[in-house]
Amino acid sequence: MNWRIAQAKQKFSELISAACKEPQLIYNREQLVAAVIEAGMFQQFLAWQQIQQKPSLAQTFTELQRLCAEENYNLDVTSRQNRPNPFADDLDDVSL
Repeated sequence: MNWRIAQAKQKFSELISAACKEPQLIYNREQLVAAVIEAGMFQQFLAWQQIQQKPSLAQTFTELQRLCAEENYNLDVTSRQNRPNPFADDLDDVSL
């Protein structure tokens, strides 16, 4: 059911009871301003929202650093200059 704000205020307990059956939409001057839903549906939404949120790359690397420190793990990364680059070596063989 659709409610106007004044109507929802006057019949608040009726609004809450109806929300247990289906979402109740509240309008202010023909514009949707709120929805009242049952608590279980809201809990499901929060769980879904948690799953949908993905951490940023920075957050992922911060978590990786924390885990490495926790496990006393040290990642040795060799310098870029010291690693062989087969692509660059092949470029010397190609004539343009």
